[in-house]
Amino acid sequence: MCISCSRVPSTLDNPWKALSLETDVTFADIAFTDDPDHGWLVGTKAALFETTDGGDSWEERKLEIGDDKASFTGVSFNGEEGWITGKPAILLHTEDGGENWSRIPLSEKLPGAPDGVVALAPETAEMVTNLGAIYKTDNGGKTWNALVEGAVGVARNIERSPDGRYVAVSARGNFYSTWEPGQGEWTPHNRNSSRRLQAMGYSGEGGLWLLARGGQLQFSPPEDLEDWQEVVYPEPSTSWGLLHLAYRTPEELWVAGGSGNLLVSFDNGETWEKDRTIESVPSNLYKIVFVNAEKGFILGQDGVLLKYEPGSETA
Repeated sequence: MCISCSRVPSTLDNPWKALSLETDVTFADIAFTDDPDHGWLVGTKAALFETTDGGDSWEERKLEIGDDKASFTGVSFNGEEGWITGKPAILLHTEDGGENWSRIPLSEKLPGAPDGVVALAPETAEMVTNLGAIYKTDNGGKTWNALVEGAVGVARNIERSPDGRYVAVSARGNFYSTWEPGQGEWTPHNRNSSRRLQAMGYSGEGGLWLLARGGQLQFSPPEDLEDWQEVVYPEPSTSWGLLHLAYRTPEELWVAGGSGNLLVSFDNGETWEKDRTIESVPSNLYKIVFVNAEKGFILGQDGVLLKYEPGSETA
């Protein structure tokens, strides 16, 4: 892929530093305790890594969970209390910042495998499965209440907004579903283009973003989530798939994709620049997580992790 093929201008700053952890796993999620230096990273093959220096270095932690095919899918902390979800049917809980993890038994009737978790308050968390079943506990995981009747079907990605709404993309990318607190079931929506959906999520203001095959991006406003605006192509001339999007600030958003593809817009999607220092990173970039505006990570495969370092010129 020659630079001249892409008309997207290069970023002036290159704030992402590539870390390579000694592992061949694909990372799925990252979270920090109330200590900004103390975080946890999870992924395939039951991978669990801990940092005590804000994410500059990571140590692998082995958990004996009795299933060598296990894969961790989500991690979340509220203070020192944390949760990890995984498949086939894994839910782990810590109350001491991750020094000790206990496994919480799950019902065999659970629809799907735990896909993600959000720690909301002491002893309070929400868990979603890959079939769109949503559960909430307020007693540290002893009991779980179903928030939605009926599952949505296998989802390729599910995201939660800060105010508790969910959006799920179907496994084949041919439709999506939304759920809001208080609703009895998911609401299905047809996709508005012929391209299959790749991923969806919520903007900082509460609208939706949508990534579709062929490098397409669309937004809808908070007041009407079905009012999809014109298709945007962050990098029009390439065929790289775009895999995930995250907002660093209300105006600044990053989009990551296959083969080290990383783009940024500083004006809420109007214009785009490309961070070409990352193109040489031998990894698809699967997920962008901004813990806050100054702390961010991009999760890749084969141990690739990018760390956001504002003012840094290293890549």
